[in-house]
Amino acid sequence: MTYKEEFITFMVRAGVLTFGDFVTKSGRKTPYFINTGNYKTGAQAAQLGDYYAACIQEHLPDGVDCLFGPAYKGIPLAVAAASLYRTYDRDLPYCFNRKEAKDHGEGGSMVGYKPQDGDRVVIVEDVVTAGTAVRESLALFQALGDLKVTALIVSVDRMERGTRDCSTLDELRADHGIAVYPIVTVREVIDTLYNTEVDGKIFIDDAVRSAMEEYLEKYCVKQNA
Repeated sequence: MTYKEEFITFMVRAGVLTFGDFVTKSGRKTPYFINTGNYKTGAQAAQLGDYYAACIQEHLPDGVDCLFGPAYKGIPLAVAAASLYRTYDRDLPYCFNRKEAKDHGEGGSMVGYKPQDGDRVVIVEDVVTAGTAVRESLALFQALGDLKVTALIVSVDRMERGTRDCSTLDELRADHGIAVYPIVTVREVIDTLYNTEVDGKIFIDDAVRSAMEEYLEKYCVKQNA
């Protein structure tokens, strides 16, 4: 089983990836939902970090100076992804931002590693919908100095259209010149779980797959043949 397939099963077992009738923040009715707030144990945090680390190692085996987690959900993700040290012997520093700059003590808006001019930064996020937090992060680093945000790592690419005909992640690629790497895509979720048991239960049967395909057809970008 690949790390991608393991990650999909892991999300199901953690209650992070669920299926049913949901409404997204944008008002779209969706047959599946991803809630990374359901990760809640040390064991889950350790495993999650290993999956992020595997994705980073696969796509960015070098050329990374710092991991950044946007407040708030990105903070534990960046810390967990630093398990690159344990698994791949890569001791990368990490940092995150405060929602409001601190005006006492050491001050500033950044916590952890202080990025230096010339650093190549990788943003670690969960699921990007509109890309607002990512764009805010890009503006933050632009104001900090001569820093280059080179890549964005997300857990799942929902493949949904943004403000244009391409996906939000493709908008970020095109508008800001950064590479974007999801651990998995929603298409990979369907392919992995369709008629496949996880702990004795099938989560994507014919009915769920049909609903997901209908959603993809309505809201998501078309894949190249």
